[in-house]
Amino acid sequence: MRRGGIVRILVMGTGASMLAFAAPAQADTLQEALTKAYRNNPTLLAARANQRAIDEDVPINKAQGIPSIDATGSYTEVLKKSPNSFTAPDRILQIGPTLIVPVYAGGAIKNSVKAARERVDAGQADLRAIESAIFSQLVAAYMDVLRSEALVSLAANQVDVLTVNLQATSDRFEIGDLTRTDVAQSQSRLALAQGDLRNAQAALINARETYIQLVGEAPNELQPPPALPGLPADVDTAVDIALAGNPDLIADKQRAQAAGFDTEVAGSGRLPTVSLFAGADYTDYFGTLAGGAGGIAQDETTANAGVQISIPIFQGGLPAARQRQAQARETAALEQIIATERDVIAQVRAAWSSWQASLGVIESSQVAVEAASLSLEGVRAENSIGSRSILDVLNAEQELVGAQVELVTARRNAYVAGFSLLAAMGRAEARDLGFFGEGMLYDPVDNYERVRGKIWDWGRDPDPVADATRTVDVPAPTADVPEQGEIGLEPSY
Repeated sequence: MRRGGIVRILVMGTGASMLAFAAPAQADTLQEALTKAYRNNPTLLAARANQRAIDEDVPINKAQGIPSIDATGSYTEVLKKSPNSFTAPDRILQIGPTLIVPVYAGGAIKNSVKAARERVDAGQADLRAIESAIFSQLVAAYMDVLRSEALVSLAANQVDVLTVNLQATSDRFEIGDLTRTDVAQSQSRLALAQGDLRNAQAALINARETYIQLVGEAPNELQPPPALPGLPADVDTAVDIALAGNPDLIADKQRAQAAGFDTEVAGSGRLPTVSLFAGADYTDYFGTLAGGAGGIAQDETTANAGVQISIPIFQGGLPAARQRQAQARETAALEQIIATERDVIAQVRAAWSSWQASLGVIESSQVAVEAASLSLEGVRAENSIGSRSILDVLNAEQELVGAQVELVTARRNAYVAGFSLLAAMGRAEARDLGFFGEGMLYDPVDNYERVRGKIWDWGRDPDPVADATRTVDVPAPTADVPEQGEIGLEPSY
């Protein structure tokens, strides 16, 4: 599933939830959060602007091979003439255009343009990587908010349960049914649970702040995320897809191609250059040439044309040094391809391993939650008849909470690892997620096509403005958890 597949699940598949809260009517979905980041995240918008700057390298390099026209003008007042000059004028006006047509530059212009085009392609791949990285960060932040809300609810519920336990224990102590040790144990567990609740609330505020930073808005009763589509059947398939589609690897390959053209550009410094030129001059002496003597023209027009050839003879080794330097950088670029390839393979395999491990933890945690629930019921029943101690009840309650926390955390980890796997494979960008209809996606190729052939010196874009939304007016998040149903412990995979 490549393009448009995720959008169907984003719209229709929210029932397959990771943290299955009851979805409120006015809640944010993962699709909405990603869409807002796609449109308003300053890091992504800055990357697009930087890519537009890279696009301009193509017309900049092309301009070196395009004919140029210059015009010069001067007006001179002769304040003191040479005593030996009998015809010098008192004032002179000169105006003249010059046309220069590059014919041959040793391949420097052609290879510079090719290198610029390769870097445009590399920049577009970099933009994909930045987009994918921001989406991965946002998915993690989204899941962190949901997980933190679940953990706050679990911690608050545990505080409530232990408060009731402490009261019941105190009552039984008053009638002599339990000891002061039982009361102390209940008090200790309640105090620890209250500390856990405060830590969970702090983590929730931190998660919401990260969400605000990425999206530009506060999270509003987040809905459960959809199931992830397009995940590979095995790790080898994932690696193959990543080696073909990972944007970082693509960018490095294109930069290596550009470095090869840079080597050719450097070598062209030892070759001749040829250009054509033509010019014209108009001169007006204002009737002062030779004192204004008759029969002498007081203005004139001249023209010239020719060919200019420049042949380097000796430059102190400069062209060779530049070419060796370019070759070394080309070698570094080739080595970087292998380094990135290794990194991509490691990312994919690690993400796959984390995803599979989390799925296994989910399965075992579900069993643990069910068993711990039954165990707690039994221990409470046995305590009521005196065959179990208060400590046994407290331990059983803690074991159940621990299993629930483990399950919620594993579901968060599985989702984030699955999305990270898609990102490493090059399949976690807006074009893959199908957020918008045709023509609504930002396509960096559009700007490149717009500017690559422009030759008008006075063409410019509108004055720069920042489009990203600011967060200075977004209220500081709290640790309040919206009303929700039972914390979702149903299987998601």
